[in-house]
Amino acid sequence: MTTRNATVSRDTLETQIIVTVNLDGSGRCECDTGVPFLEHMLDQIARHGLVDLEISARGDIEIDDHHTVEDIGITLGQAVAKALGEKKGIYRYGHAYVPLDEALSRVVIDFSGRPGLVTQVEFTRARVGMFDVDLVFEFFQGFVNHAGATLHIDNLRGQNTHHQAETIFKAFGRALRMAVTRDERLGDVSPSTKGSL
Repeated sequence: MTTRNATVSRDTLETQIIVTVNLDGSGRCECDTGVPFLEHMLDQIARHGLVDLEISARGDIEIDDHHTVEDIGITLGQAVAKALGEKKGIYRYGHAYVPLDEALSRVVIDFSGRPGLVTQVEFTRARVGMFDVDLVFEFFQGFVNHAGATLHIDNLRGQNTHHQAETIFKAFGRALRMAVTRDERLGDVSPSTKGSL
């Protein structure tokens, strides 16, 4: 069985990014982005999704982290889409509830080929350290647009903003893991009544 991996580069006037993803990995994450909190969140995706991530990014973080975070989401989405190929034989749907102390989040994903992001998240603070929590949405919007996925994110409760964000990224990793897993009963068949995704 072939390993599903891909490398994608994105080079703009604002950022230079290289993402390598292995969907059949062990949860290894090697990230150098200049945005420490995002690296912590990417590590959650890798560990809980059992995907291997290598991400190198240089961006205009002297202005703010917006372009870098968004473009990493875009490039990761492209890499996942490339690694999935025709998406034959995958579960397609994934979901997870993840708690962290007082915080609880639910994430549901569908690799439908139709980009969509729906969120119900009210962060209790605007920042975690220097990280603007608005960028959580920018990251996932970039991802869904380029992975061709529909993603629902609900933070059901939480007081600590770090915990709220971390439960979202952990749940995303778990949902991703479920959705991209090969379904032995499907074999090499598309998980869609249309015949393709």
